[in-house]
Amino acid sequence: MGRYDLVVPGVSRGSPCFRPAMRVRFGDFVLDRATRQLSKNGELRPLEPKAYALLDLLISRRPAAVSKREIRDGLWPDTFVSESHLSSLAARVRRALDTGARGSGFLRTVHGFGYAFGAEATEEDNSPAPRRAVAQVECNGELFALQEGENVIGRGEEAALRLDVRGVSRRHARIVADAGRYTLEDLGSKNGTYLREQRLEAPTVLEDGDAFRLGRTLLVFRLSRNVGTTVIED
Repeated sequence: MGRYDLVVPGVSRGSPCFRPAMRVRFGDFVLDRATRQLSKNGELRPLEPKAYALLDLLISRRPAAVSKREIRDGLWPDTFVSESHLSSLAARVRRALDTGARGSGFLRTVHGFGYAFGAEATEEDNSPAPRRAVAQVECNGELFALQEGENVIGRGEEAALRLDVRGVSRRHARIVADAGRYTLEDLGSKNGTYLREQRLEAPTVLEDGDAFRLGRTLLVFRLSRNVGTTVIED
């Protein structure tokens, strides 16, 4: 499949659009983004949804420190959360990582600022190779494969395709893949999703080469048929 360069206003090539690896390994631990679970040596460790989200956010941003304000905006976008509540959440993450409520280890406190993930980590992509059809979204010259089921596009940490661009909502839109049928749907975004220059009002089936916009960010749907199959004739 060919590659195409798109000019997206205010976007540098390759930087704002990315799909995080499905698994991250650090020490004896594995963070599985597909199942949203943490395990140690194959044994699941209890981790509530917000604690998982905090750990995933810090791992995604490593080795940079993430401010308390950014964490609050990401985990509780419409709710006031006290600093003590955030500290308590960090303590629960540390306990799940066997470092104790106040220990450093994997989760490092940056005093007066926020938190950082302070260990080496290896990312693994264990998603199965697509067969028969490869559906991709092209963003700023980069291609991102779609998986069967829901593929959320947006700024949020949980998005399958993250767009770190102004004007894109945390859960802006989604493409649902169902047995070779790919449907684009807006998720109530502020700036809208546009397909064929018309604002989406209902889920719409995509065709190869369809250009669509999330706010001002341009994307293209690409579909290749019969990839990875062999036809045997008598």
